Amino acid sequence: MISKYGRDWIAGPLAHIARGLALTGVSPNALTVIGFLLTLVVAFVLATGNFLLGGVLLIFAALFDTLDGALARHSDQTTVFGAFLDSTMDRYSEAVTLIALIYYYAGQPDGATAVLLLACTMAGSLLVSYTRARAEAVGIECKEGFFQRTERIIVLIVGLLTGWMTPVLWVLAIFTNVTAVQRIVDVYHKTKATS
Repeated sequence: MISKYGRDWIAGPLAHIARGLALTGVSPNALTVIGFLLTLVVAFVLATGNFLLGGVLLIFAALFDTLDGALARHSDQTTVFGAFLDSTMDRYSEAVTLIALIYYYAGQPDGATAVLLLACTMAGSLLVSYTRARAEAVGIECKEGFFQRTERIIVLIVGLLTGWMTPVLWVLAIFTNVTAVQRIVDVYHKTKATS
């Protein structure tokens, strides 16, 4: 939902930054890889339990993550492989972030529930991505769902910065999987309509 309506809001600033990046000669694919490396730094910080610093760094990494697409569009370097690489690195970025949190909570005496919620979130996030990819592979557009990657990152950042991790983990675990189910239902209706 935020992905859909927020895109226009940040398009202008991203275009300005993309113009500057284009002058450096850096490629969109290089930005994708650098963004993932930044996420690895975030994951290390989260694994140590420094959630406030991790939240601040995650804001930076998330903003940086949007620049590869903006640069590709501005410099006319959009490619099929670039889109594939970006999507793949997005999945890896989310996974390493969740794994880092699982690592931290697994070492806490009362962390069992948090670990379970994070595992459910990881399963749901992979299914949100997979359902779209699988639907598009058979020619069906599948962008349904109100809790996509942007929403998940924003909610996680709020939890990290405020310390309200318990309610945030419940929100992530539930609504990530609700979104996956929304996409399954959406594809069902679309295939039923054409059969």
